[in-house]
Amino acid sequence: MKIAVYGAGGIGGYYGARLGAAGGDVHFIARGAHLAAIRTQGLRVNSANGDLHIHPARVTDDPAAVGPVDVVLVAVKLYDTEPENIRPLVGPETTVVSFQNGVMAADSLAAAFGPERVIGGMTQIISFIAAPGVIAHGGTMAKLVFGELDGRRSPRVEAFHQTCTDAGIDAEISPDIEADIWSKFVFLAPFSGITALMRLPIGPIREDKRTRALFRRATEEVFAVARAKGTRLPDDQVDRNMEFVDGLPTDMGSSMLHDLTQGRRLELAWLSGTVVSLGRELGQPTPTHDVIEAALKLHADGSGEV
Repeated sequence: MKIAVYGAGGIGGYYGARLGAAGGDVHFIARGAHLAAIRTQGLRVNSANGDLHIHPARVTDDPAAVGPVDVVLVAVKLYDTEPENIRPLVGPETTVVSFQNGVMAADSLAAAFGPERVIGGMTQIISFIAAPGVIAHGGTMAKLVFGELDGRRSPRVEAFHQTCTDAGIDAEISPDIEADIWSKFVFLAPFSGITALMRLPIGPIREDKRTRALFRRATEEVFAVARAKGTRLPDDQVDRNMEFVDGLPTDMGSSMLHDLTQGRRLELAWLSGTVVSLGRELGQPTPTHDVIEAALKLHADGSGEV
């Protein structure tokens, strides 16, 4: 199976390296210093699940040099999703799957390439670029969940699942990938927004009575939007999320908090911004996320002072 990893950062770098180490025909699309380091030194993954060093690694900044593949694994930040750059990787039999944040990625890819070429996906992992050419994986959690948008168990999903399993990746075929993506989003949008808003990791936020209540209200708003949209989520989804939050490491922050403190562009529009826009569309109030979006919008392009 020929696989293109469009974005070799924390997510793409980790899973692409696992697939490559197992003998897969994996091609990384990267840029800048990260690209240069992978070209000269290979791609390293530091992980409690086992360190990896892919050298030489197939890496380029030109998708046309790779050509059509069997699977495109899209893992760039949401604001870097440029379908025209992905298009050289997409042939008549190509499957495109996003493991990005947010709830709109599959829809945007389906609009660009046709729904018949797209499956939905989400991942549970803490990973990031520690240095050019180096991916750091925090903890041991690293799971891929993916499936057809209509829930059927297709040959292409089965084939990709087998490829992942053969590479030692914890992978699951979902019968309702939309619900799985939204289940993650009900956690991710509040976690990203509140930690970035307060410039703090989760520990002190969950321990303080008022900030914990604020986090819960932000979670309830996303859950209400999901329900208004018709997404099938369990009645106790908010309680489950709060239990999950209580089990996180005290010093754990979101990638958006990290991007904010580093002066990088934020995925705000695809997280709290999406909650707000969908809430307005569906007639569902989202006052907490309204504040988060307003408070962070001047930093969203990475140019504001923190």
